[in-house]
Amino acid sequence: MPNSVKISPRQLLVLTILFTIGSAILVVPSVMATTARQDAWIAALVGVVAGLLIIWLYNTITIMYPQMTLVQIMETLLGKWLGKSFSILFIITFFLSGPAAVLYDLGSFLTTQMIPETPIQAVNILFAIIVLMGVHLGIETLARSAELLFPLFILLYTAFVVLVVSNVKLENAQPILERGWGPIWPAALSFISIAFLSHIVLLMIFPFVDHPDQARKAFLIGSLAGGLILILLITLAILVFGPELTAKNMYPSYSLAKKINIGNFLQRIEAIMAAMWFISLFFRLALYMYSIMIATAQIFNLKDYRPLIFPLGMILIVMSVIIYPNVPYQQSWDAKIWTPYILSIGLILPLLLLCLHGIRKIWSKKKRCL
Repeated sequence: MPNSVKISPRQLLVLTILFTIGSAILVVPSVMATTARQDAWIAALVGVVAGLLIIWLYNTITIMYPQMTLVQIMETLLGKWLGKSFSILFIITFFLSGPAAVLYDLGSFLTTQMIPETPIQAVNILFAIIVLMGVHLGIETLARSAELLFPLFILLYTAFVVLVVSNVKLENAQPILERGWGPIWPAALSFISIAFLSHIVLLMIFPFVDHPDQARKAFLIGSLAGGLILILLITLAILVFGPELTAKNMYPSYSLAKKINIGNFLQRIEAIMAAMWFISLFFRLALYMYSIMIATAQIFNLKDYRPLIFPLGMILIVMSVIIYPNVPYQQSWDAKIWTPYILSIGLILPLLLLCLHGIRKIWSKKKRCL
C-alpha cells in the first residue's frame, strides 16, 4: 500500500463531520421520537456525550498503534491467521450493514419521495458509479472534495434551519421528561448506534493523516460537530411536527423542508434537504468503500486496492437491491439486529483489542524480568 498518501487533520475533521451526519440526517429524528417522544433531543444530548467517550476509545487505540490500520492492529494482537480471519469477518458483515444498507437508503428515498417512476436499480447504479470514481481517485481527492463541498453543506443547512424556525411551536416539546429517564437510555443507544459506532471504520484511514495528535483532536471535534448538527435537526422536527407525527414520518427532515413557506413565495424547497443529504451520503459511502477496499488489500497483501473497485462495486450494487426485501423488513432489522451488531463491532471489538494490548504489555514485562 502507498505510504505517501496523506491528508491533513482539517480534512479529517470535515470528513468526520460528513460521515457522522451521513444518512442519519433524514432518518434519525423518526428513530429517536419513536422511543423518547418529545424528549428525543435530551436522548440525543446523552448520546453525543456517550459517543464522544467511544471516539476517545478509538483515539486511545490510535495512540498505541499510530502507524497501523484496524486490520493491521488485529493481526498484531491476534496473530496473523486469527487476525486475518477476524478482519475478513469484519469486512463481510460491515460491507452488508454499511455501504450496501446506505445505498439502499438512498435508492429507497429517491424512488419513494422524488422520482417514484424510476427503478431503484437505476438510482443505485448511477450513485454507486460516482462513489466508486471517487474511491478510485483516492483519499486525498476525497478529502479535497469534502473541503470544497463542506461550505456549501453548511450554507444549505443554515438556510434550512433559519427558514424552518418560523414553524416552531415550543409546546410540542412539553412536558419535558413526562415518562422519566426510562425511555431516554434506549433512545440514546439508538442515536449512538446510528451516529458514532460506525466510526470504527475510520481507523482504516488514520495512518494516512498528518500529525497524529492533531488528527485525534480533529476526529473528536468532527464527531462532536456532526452530533450537534443532528441534535438541532431532531429538536426542530419535534418542535415543528410534535413527537407523534415525527415518529410516524419515515423522513421527517425532508418533510420539514416541505413546511417552509415564506409569504407564499418561498416554498417547496425540499431540494435543499435532498442536496445536503446527497453530499453527506456520498462521503459516508465513499469512506465506507475506501476503508473496506484498503482492508481487503491489506488482508490479501495486495500492493494496490484499485483492482478491487470493480468487483466490490458490482457486489455493492447487487446487495443494495436485495439486502432489504421491503421497508417493514428494514425497520425490523434496524430495531432488532442493527444495534446489537454495531455494538459488537464498534464497542466490544475495540475493548477486546485494548485488553489484548494490556495482556501483551504485561507478558512482555514478565519476559524481560525473567
